[in-house]
Order: sequence, then C-alpha cells, then structure tokens
Amino acid sequence: MSETLVLLPPEVEPGRLVRSAGEGRHALSGASMGTRWSLDLSGDADPRELEALVQGELNAVVREMSQWEPDSEISRFNRAQAGGWHELSPGFFHVLRAGLAMARATGGAFDPTLGAVVDLWGFGPVAVEHIPPLPEALAEALGASGWQKLELDEAGRRARQPGGLRLDFSGIGKGHGLDRVARVLEQAGYRSFLFELGGELIARGLKPDAYPWWVELELPPGADLSPIRVGLLDMAIATSGDYRRFVEIDGQRRAHSIDPRTGASLIGAPASVTVLHPECMIADALATAITVLGREAGLELAEKAQAPAILIERDGQGWRRTLSSKAQEMADL
Repeated sequence: MSETLVLLPPEVEPGRLVRSAGEGRHALSGASMGTRWSLDLSGDADPRELEALVQGELNAVVREMSQWEPDSEISRFNRAQAGGWHELSPGFFHVLRAGLAMARATGGAFDPTLGAVVDLWGFGPVAVEHIPPLPEALAEALGASGWQKLELDEAGRRARQPGGLRLDFSGIGKGHGLDRVARVLEQAGYRSFLFELGGELIARGLKPDAYPWWVELELPPGADLSPIRVGLLDMAIATSGDYRRFVEIDGQRRAHSIDPRTGASLIGAPASVTVLHPECMIADALATAITVLGREAGLELAEKAQAPAILIERDGQGWRRTLSSKAQEMADL
C-alpha cells in the first residue's frame, strides 16, 4: 500500500485563520437523525450549555425535515391536499430552494421530491411488501414526483403542494443540519471546532496548535487503497456511498441512492463519493448527485461546481480512485 494521500486546505482568507480564543478543549457527543454526533471544540465554554446548543439546533432540524416524525413540517406538507400553498419555515424553505436549484443544475439527477419512490424501495419510514417495487406502483409514484411540479413563492416563502408529491431531504437535510450547528456555535462566539454528524463533518478555525482539523476518510470495506487524510479549515465534507445502506436482489448490490430519472436504485454506482465545500448542505447534495451521475458525468458536475471530489469505484477485482481537479490541487499543495 502506498503512502497516505494528504489533501491540504486551499488558500483561505487571512481573516478567517482564527485560533482558539481560550484554553479549554471540549469533546461532546449525542444522538440525532438516527445516528450519532460529536463535537471537538477549543475555547472557554460550559459543556452543558454547549450540548444544549447543539442538541437544540438538531432537534429543530428534525422537527422541520424528518419524514420519520409524523408531525414534522415535511410530513405535514407531504400529506397536504392538492393545490394548497404552504408557508414554510426559513430553514425548510432554504433547503427546498437549494434542492430545486441542484435539480436544475443536474438535469434531475438530484431531486428532493422523490419521497414516494424512496419509500417504495424501503429506504424511507414506510414498511414495504415488495422489493423491487411492483412496476405499476413505481410508475404511479414517479408520476406524482418531479421537481418541475413544485411551485415556490419566493416573496411569501411558500410552496404549493401539487397533489401526492412527497418531499425527501435525505440527500441534503443532514448537511444542512451541520451548517446550522456551525452557525449557532459561531453566533455564540466559538471560532475553533470540528463537528461531525453521521460521517459528515464541518470545521471552523484552526486547532490550538495552529493546524487545520485533520480527518481521515473512511474507505469502503475491502478497498485496497492508500488512506486519505484531509486538513479541514472552514470547510465541510460529505460522503455518499453504497456500502452502508443497500439491498441485494438476485445477487446484485443495489445502493440506497435512487436515480430520480428512472426511479431505479443504482447498480454499479461508485462505492463512495466524497465532496468538500464551504456549505455542508451543498457538499451533501453534490455527493448524492455525483453518485447518481457516475464517474464521467459526475466529475463534470464537480468541475462545474469547482468542488473538490473524490470517487472510489470497484474496478474488476480491484479499486480505482479518481480526484477532481480541485481535489488534485489540494493533494499537490
């Protein structure tokens, strides 16, 4: 195995190079969104206040965007009658607008309106009897979905339920949760921290030793590749992969990611796609879209978005790793 691949932070505005303002170091953890979170923060702080700050913000995201919560904002919108306009909370509207923009930019390879299809594949909160879905049921779910069907009223911060459309923020909502935690910590005066939620990370400032926050990327099981170490500084990182959540049908691994254009779960998708971006929400959505598009079109999207991206694919009996030009620049520093 070769040496560790190290990706260093790109050039950062000098004013953002902020070290810890205090002597304390705090390591906290908790649970949210069906997974775990952890916080490594430098500076003077009350751990109980810190925990309440983080957990309170994550709980707010769940109340807005979790399909597993019957009374959440997204569940109420998904049950709403056809034709009605619904005023949305600022966070919900922000994510929905970003999801629709990503749908336009990817030709529908990313689509936040695919809840009915995701549920049919058993990846949502609804118990299912048939996997793969019956063709008639899949056609009906696809017919009710589609980002072009959704109307937004920017001035009124509203969205119109066209009827039977079910939003699903699984490919973007968790990243938004990290952005919100980072923002609330910064608003509370903290400038040096690394926050992780279910494998996605966001970092602000420098560690007390004046180095960036070092994170080692998880490789897919069995991948005989050199380790990857990333220095995070005012950046977020998100990964989409097929090795944690998938179904096997007739001996074929089918990823939990769905191609919105066909309604089919992915076969032969990259084992993992990792994207870096200042906003974790965008990194999250880009990782999902690149997974759907595959290596060639996915890398084109990463280049267009000027985003560092790392693709790991199964290649016969071996493995292949491909870096976007921005990721290669970080590796060459």
